[in-house]
Amino acid sequence: MLDILAITGPIYLCIAAGYASVRWNLFTKADMRVFGKFVIQIALPALLFNALASRPLGEVVHPGYLLAFTAGSLALIGAALWFSRSVLRKSLTESAYVAMGMTCSNSGYVGYPVMLLLFGPLGGVILALNLIVENLIKLPLLFTLADAGAHEGERPSLLQALKQTGERLVRNPMIVAIFAGFVVALLGWQLPAVITRTVTLFSAASSGMALFIIGGTLVGLQVKGMRRQVSLIAVGKLLLHPLAVFAAVSLLPLLGLPSVDGDLRTAAVLSAAMPMLGIYSILAQRHGFEGFTAAALLATTAASFFTLSAILWLMRHSAGWLA
Repeated sequence: MLDILAITGPIYLCIAAGYASVRWNLFTKADMRVFGKFVIQIALPALLFNALASRPLGEVVHPGYLLAFTAGSLALIGAALWFSRSVLRKSLTESAYVAMGMTCSNSGYVGYPVMLLLFGPLGGVILALNLIVENLIKLPLLFTLADAGAHEGERPSLLQALKQTGERLVRNPMIVAIFAGFVVALLGWQLPAVITRTVTLFSAASSGMALFIIGGTLVGLQVKGMRRQVSLIAVGKLLLHPLAVFAAVSLLPLLGLPSVDGDLRTAAVLSAAMPMLGIYSILAQRHGFEGFTAAALLATTAASFFTLSAILWLMRHSAGWLA
């Protein structure tokens, strides 16, 4: 168990350091937003570009991983939407944010540092694959549903939501970096050493700072009065999402579809087991649901220390999953 804690411990110590720095006024929550902008706009895009552009195309394209991660996530999105709408009687917009909390992982701020510790340079490729699924499939789908739910009965609003989603993707620096990295890998270009070293310097800043930011943003969040909904989202994100992806990884090859092999099998399940993306509550502000989403972010991030450690332990003691 100590070897598992050696992997997860540094992750949560960095988060704790960020929390303490804001709690004790070394930095402010406004500072965390500035740091976060640097990570999202510069450091993570540099990391993604470097991870993809520095490898042959065959090493960064993994159809089986993309298919399994997408299939498991979409299955849970469907189940979450049905449960929230039919059982909890929530609106389509609120149900979309419940599904987002259950299925959209914090692949950059928490997932990448874990993958880096476990798999070394492969962690950057895993991050890129996760962001492709989340930014091109899951988030556009959920944003469209949330916007459509806010204007139910108005057909043009759905088209407008799709247009707005497309515009967000084009302006997203991480999507631009993924595309640019794929182009460089496809064409086999060798970039000048001064460029690659500069990109590497920026990408190296992403891991620790990302975790530090997560800790700082958790200061002041409250869970009181929302325990039922928060618990539902936490269980969905930390247990049901990795279970759904595990099922997809195991079952899709039986249908003759591409399989997920080696470290990528472990990475797919662990990626699903991460807490939800750090800007979850910020995204929900546009429809007035920042309350329960912020509470869910706090509870899920705290609980993920135990669930991630448990899942890592189970995989390590399951033949063929984690060496």
